[in-house]
Parts: sequence; C-alpha cells; structure tokens
Amino acid sequence: MPPGPPAPVPPHGHGPPGAQAPPTAGQAPPPHGSTGHIGQTASGGYAAAFTGSHAPGGPALQAQQAHQAQQAQYAVPRPAADRRRGIPAWMALSGMLVVALIAGGAGGAAGTFLSGSGAAEAVPQESPVINEPPPEAPERDPGSIAGVAQRVSPSVVAIQSADPRAQGGGSGFVIDGDHVVTNDHVSSGLEAEGIVVVYSDGNRSDASVVGSDPSSDLAVLSLEDPIDVEPLEFGDSEEVIVGDEVIAIGAPLGLDTTVTQGIISAVNRPVASGEGENASRFYALQTDAAINPGNSGGPLVDLRGRVIGVNSMIVTMGYMGEPSGNIGLGFAIPSTEVERIVERLIEYGETSYADIGADIDLDSPIAGAVIAEGSGAVEEGGPADEAGLRSGDVIVSLGGDRVNSGQELLARLRGLSPGDEVEIGYERDGGRDTAMVTLGSSGED
Repeated sequence: MPPGPPAPVPPHGHGPPGAQAPPTAGQAPPPHGSTGHIGQTASGGYAAAFTGSHAPGGPALQAQQAHQAQQAQYAVPRPAADRRRGIPAWMALSGMLVVALIAGGAGGAAGTFLSGSGAAEAVPQESPVINEPPPEAPERDPGSIAGVAQRVSPSVVAIQSADPRAQGGGSGFVIDGDHVVTNDHVSSGLEAEGIVVVYSDGNRSDASVVGSDPSSDLAVLSLEDPIDVEPLEFGDSEEVIVGDEVIAIGAPLGLDTTVTQGIISAVNRPVASGEGENASRFYALQTDAAINPGNSGGPLVDLRGRVIGVNSMIVTMGYMGEPSGNIGLGFAIPSTEVERIVERLIEYGETSYADIGADIDLDSPIAGAVIAEGSGAVEEGGPADEAGLRSGDVIVSLGGDRVNSGQELLARLRGLSPGDEVEIGYERDGGRDTAMVTLGSSGED
C-alpha cells in the first residue's frame, strides 16, 4: 500500500526539516503512465505535478525552475486508514493532475468522469427556493452576482475546530435542516477535537460527522442546533459548459462569507490529491473563480443559486518552497457526483464504487488496461476471476466502448455501480474475446 497523504505544511512556511531540494530546471518528468511527484510528501520532498497523456483534456505541467515548485499542501494530517490488499482499481487513477487540497491555512485537493463534452439541450426548470435578502440590504436583481450572493450566503457555513487554539478549517453548505456538505479533508482534520459550524449571521452549532468518503473528498455533517435557512439545491453539472458564469462562496483564509466570481474554464479535468488509500481522485469542474485555502467544501453555484460543484482543490505555485494561493486554477467536485455520494453517506454512513476485482498495471505502455502480474493481482472469487480474466489480459473495451488505458478503465468504472453487469473485451496471447462481468464493490475485502 502506498503511503498516505503528505505531512502538514504551514500556510507560509517552508517544508519540514530534511526536505529535499526542489528539482533543477529541465529535470525529466516521471515515467509515462504514473503520477509524478516532485512535491511535498510524507518523507519531506518537494513535488511538481505531471499529467499523463491519457488524461482527457489535461495539460502537462512541466517542472519549474529551482525557485518554483508546485506545492501539494495539507492543512492537517488524516488518520491512517485500515490497510487492505492493494489499492482498489476504482481509486488507482494515475496520470492525473496532482493538485493541492484547500483546507483553511494550507493546501489540499480532490471529480468524477462526466459523460459527454458538450452542453445538454436546455430544459426549462423551476427556479430554486433560496433565502430572501435581509430587509435592510440594498435591492439587487436576483439574477445578478450580488443578488445570488445575498440569497445563497446564509446557507453557507464556515467549519472550525471546537478547540479555539486549533488551526485549519473550511467551508460547507446546508442541504436540509440539519445536514451540511463539506470536504472529507476538512472534517477528518477537525473531528478529533470536535467540529463547530458558523453561519453567516454569527450563529454557531456543534456538528458531528454522519459519513465521509476520502476517495471523493466528501463528508456530511449533522448539526446539533441548526437555524432556519433555505437548503441549497443541486444543479446538473452535466449541463455545465466552458464559459458558464459561476460563484464560489466560503471562508478562504478564515474570512467567512467571502464571494468570488468567475467562469467554468474546463470540464472533465482529471485531478488527484496525492497517493495512497486516502487520496482523492476524480474528474472535476475547473474554474478561474478565486479559490483559496479555507474555500474547501464550499459551494460553486450558478447564476440561479444552484450548487453545481463543491470546491476542493487548487493548483498553486510558490517561490523557494513558499506556498501561495489562487492562480486561477481551482477544481470542484461535480454536483452529479456529490448528490449521489451524499445520499449514500446520509443513508449508510459510507459509499462504495464499482470494482472488477483485479489490479491494473498503470505503468504499462500497452494500449488498453493491462491486468497486473503477480500473486493476488486477480482477486480469487472476484468479478474478474469469475468471468475468466487473468493476469496479463489486456482489457480493450468496456460496455462496447474502447478502453485506451488503465486510467480510462478506472475512470469509467466510477460511473458504474456495484452489481452492474457489463461486457468486457480483452486480448490474450494475440487473440481477442469478451466476457460478461458482474461488478463488485470497492468496499469488499
């Protein structure tokens, strides 16, 4: 099992003692197909991130000169997860843009694979019910940036530690009377000392974690003393296109009810927060709205006040190891993924993903998804084993659609559910065959 997330990095400090020197100019990126790090790791090195050629739409981030390095920053360490055999296929997405999680005071990062690249045909929808602006506030057009901000902000909360001496924190938003959505990297860092949410009017409530999912970087909190605000509604992130205007609301750097505005600058952007079982890996909405440490878990809303994403990560660049904030590259978990996972977290306290029961060799140069060699690579009695697949087979199609790489297979599995039956096309010893596979669950041992 690869190591967990890197150690905490102060918001404006240097790396931990013993950190390696930043990469020199022109240093070669890591081998094709694997996630490259020259960044802050648990052992204290610096990291620059690279995007493999199989990442759809992901530009390659080249190594910076010695005085510049991208910082994978974390506000707080996560507790070690129970160790299991290998990393399940659904979360071993490599070749993704490694970005920084944005819990308050430091960095931190986290989408899903959204089908299609264009906008769906517009379908008339009812306007969401959102808060009325304060009676003393100057009147603004409800469809303007100011009008949306007035109505959405009361339902956005700052999330803090119950210990006033503790660092870190983030943002969240109310989805019903006593539930708040936020990032897992926010809640996991505060849970030990207790969590407090603060509304925009200053009201406070203790909160507890209902359920969390590190792989999607989502968590749901339950409030002990909620106040009466309108829950925010989810929009359809699959209808979002590049150029749509968006608004981010949260508590960057501890400055609550901060509003920033921008556009969607890319969709289906593959991002990851690091390595290991607790790494968050998905396909995100990219925005140029200013996102900074502390925005984590806050909503990215459209001009109707609907949540189309949950702000989670940024790409950030520093000088001589110093972390920095927004450079116009922020990433949000798409609302279609958020809504599905949140429903499961509220109902079951956990979530799961489709899994084929086999390890995928993400470093293989062969076109397709290669099932890894070695003992235990194919789980005995698992979906792949039951379908007759074995080590060395190259999966070339899933559900009739071409699979070009291991990463592509794993991303597509994220869009399926445990129990789904799909046809897998594979190559073995120069021949090609198909098999029907009933997908298992990532939560199974």
